[in-house]
Amino acid sequence: MRPFLFFRPDLVFRALRIALLLFILANVAIGAWLTRARTTSWQRPLRVMVFPINADGSEETAKYVAGLKRETFQPIGDFLRDEAKRWGVAGSGAADLYLAPQVHGVPPPPPSSGSVPQIMLWSLQMRFWAWRHADPAGQPNPDVRLFVLYYDPAKVQRVAHSLGLQKGLIGVVHAFASEDQAGSNNVILAHELLHTVGATDKYQPGSNQPAFPDGYAEPDRVPRLPQEFAEIMAGRIPLSERDAEIPRGLNQVLVGGKTAREIHWLR
Repeated sequence: MRPFLFFRPDLVFRALRIALLLFILANVAIGAWLTRARTTSWQRPLRVMVFPINADGSEETAKYVAGLKRETFQPIGDFLRDEAKRWGVAGSGAADLYLAPQVHGVPPPPPSSGSVPQIMLWSLQMRFWAWRHADPAGQPNPDVRLFVLYYDPAKVQRVAHSLGLQKGLIGVVHAFASEDQAGSNNVILAHELLHTVGATDKYQPGSNQPAFPDGYAEPDRVPRLPQEFAEIMAGRIPLSERDAEIPRGLNQVLVGGKTAREIHWLR
């Protein structure tokens, strides 16, 4: 005699929940892959939206943020266009930068420890925060969003480490609210922008010295030191085995060979 089969709604709903979760995960993975392919195809300029933030709440920083213009960030687009051309990228291997209205509020701070679960949780929190705050009405839909936290250099001498997330195409940049440091700020923005499209750091974690050869703009230069330019993902100009200086602007920076491969300027 065949056993009587009971209908189990709980098992059916559980199976549906699992199927729905797998469907969502598959769509997220496919979406991430398509985004990665689109942003590194360089068939058109990346649309980069800069969101300024008065991070210290000071009046001086507020004045600086209020005076920002889209032209403040134009050197980044010029730098990427010129470097892409130097590496033989056909068409427009560049970025168009747009200035969004000021964001009121600061993004969630990254975890103090480097544990994988905490980093994953923070990455999700950061993307959710960016989604809530990045709605520049009347502006083009951006490929990359850069949140720039400005500080008055008269009150803050050292800022937190900036970072760029390839997943989510988000950068968080800590910068100084000073015209004198606008050039070095743009170097950091360009560095984090390239992180979002796959570039990796090219400096030694302990000393921040550029790592040879990938962290040298001209590794074949004779003599090797001092170098004339900084490699963008190393962030410093090597002067000796122990000394390096921060470039004052993007006119002192180049994109090295490994970085060009990572962002698909070289195949």
